[in-house]
Amino acid sequence: MPAPLLTDIYVADPSAHSFNGRIYVYPSHDRESNIQFNDRGDQYDMADYHVVSMDKVGGEVIDHGVAMKVEDVKWASKQLWAPDAAKGSDGKYYLYFPARNQEGEYIGRGDCNDANNIGIFQIGVAVSDKPEGPFTPDPEPIPKSFSIDPASFVDEDGEAYLYFGGIWGGQLQCYSSPSGGKFDPSMDGPHEPSGPGKKALLPRVGKLSKDMHTFAEEVREVQIVDDKGELLGADDHERRFFEAAWMHKRDGVYYFSYSTGDTHFIAYATSDSPYGPFKYRGTILEPVVGWTTHHSIVEHQGKWFLFYHDCELSKGVDHLRSAKAVEIFYDGQGGILPARPQA
Repeated sequence: MPAPLLTDIYVADPSAHSFNGRIYVYPSHDRESNIQFNDRGDQYDMADYHVVSMDKVGGEVIDHGVAMKVEDVKWASKQLWAPDAAKGSDGKYYLYFPARNQEGEYIGRGDCNDANNIGIFQIGVAVSDKPEGPFTPDPEPIPKSFSIDPASFVDEDGEAYLYFGGIWGGQLQCYSSPSGGKFDPSMDGPHEPSGPGKKALLPRVGKLSKDMHTFAEEVREVQIVDDKGELLGADDHERRFFEAAWMHKRDGVYYFSYSTGDTHFIAYATSDSPYGPFKYRGTILEPVVGWTTHHSIVEHQGKWFLFYHDCELSKGVDHLRSAKAVEIFYDGQGGILPARPQA
């Protein structure tokens, strides 16, 4: 069984990248909480980010310490959830992160009717000259950003994209249009479509501006389809998107992977375009100990690795998770063989 990357603190949602000959991992940082488990995710009460790195999987893991904390983010009130990072064409490093904004506000929009004062998730960006940080956040979130789990992808042509979204606690179901629209607080929590003919909610993607700070276009839905080209159904919980978007590219093929949430799989779909549509191909990771499953896939030194988390170290305490890594392999048709984290 793979060992946790760190054992002195709990880190989850590991987003891994190969920068400057090393693997840098951008996880969330779990901490003890007395908040009772609920489907809004309030028990995940994270307040800062650490960055960790290694020269290879299985090598010495360095914890570079706190790279950013919630007090640094003027617009945020709490819950620094799963982040990701990218290297810009200017050589700087950009950290994308979700957080709940100040209670009852939706920064940069005038269309919030947040009567319950729950705090609405938006996505911020922070900058550093070094991959390990520290990162300095912009004073406001990305305009027209919403929901959670940002995953950055820089294509071979230099164009950068941000994939994001999560249902239930991730609030994606609270919006009426692909690009956001009015926020409906009555839909916060475990809401999603169901019933015959209903289609699953879809993740989002937006091309980033050249300076990496804003969207360069309207946010689009990321379509995930079956073998017949039909959108996955809302009741297809073993295949539909829930959260934890990730994008990687191999041999000209775009691989969009994600968590199915309440059925606890990591699934993937492929396309010849970063916008999709993406054809469902199968699962990469079976359920692990713990409720959430969140991952990343990175190539380093000619090998491919899956980073993920589980609750083995905390003996099943759901909000105290540990990041791990395992090598993955592809078949002759470009399919990802299921990972074997128990080997």
